[in-house]
Amino acid sequence: DLFAGDLARLREKIPYLLDLGVNAVELLPVHAFNEMELYMLDEPRWGLLNFWGYSTLGYFAPNARYASDPTPGAQVREFKEMVRAFHEAGIEVILDVVFNHTGEGNEEGPVYHFKAMADQVFYLKDGKGAYRDYTGCGHTVNTNHPVVQDLIIDALRYWVHEMHIDGFRFDLASVFCRGRSGEVLKHPPVIDRISHDPELRGVKLIAEAWDAVGLYQVGS
Repeated sequence: DLFAGDLARLREKIPYLLDLGVNAVELLPVHAFNEMELYMLDEPRWGLLNFWGYSTLGYFAPNARYASDPTPGAQVREFKEMVRAFHEAGIEVILDVVFNHTGEGNEEGPVYHFKAMADQVFYLKDGKGAYRDYTGCGHTVNTNHPVVQDLIIDALRYWVHEMHIDGFRFDLASVFCRGRSGEVLKHPPVIDRISHDPELRGVKLIAEAWDAVGLYQVGS
């Protein structure tokens, strides 16, 4: 298994990182995702493993195959142990999080959860029922819907409260500024909620301040 033991191997790198003077690490997405998703594609990438983790399936769990122990749930314990080891060394842990799209793709993509539960709630769609794509991944999460806001806030709180994460880097964060029709909102509710949440306002919040169709917001 190419992934097994990654959490433990990160801990082994701590002395090297300290020698470099590193005081914070940012991890690519660690949420549960489908490493085999490229096997479903009818294109030249078919057969490749996905090491990136940007097609999130579960926002409340580390990817199970990063753990050394194959026992279900062991990845949670090992992730906490990894974070604790970094903190004992004086190194903060920041997570790259992906709330702009999920692993469900467009109309031709798989159905895992949100499509089946409440497609019109979780994703931006046009008047004909097609997915609005501001991410380059086939669809866009409807981040300013109250239900989706609750999901995002609950997920972030979980990683801060339970995993003791020090901050987040939000992938394609400008999607947070998109309304139901894709319009740019001057005061996006989800950003206000994250910024003023008592458990989140004290952690580091880093925005990738654009999306895939040109909403460029660096500095704002």
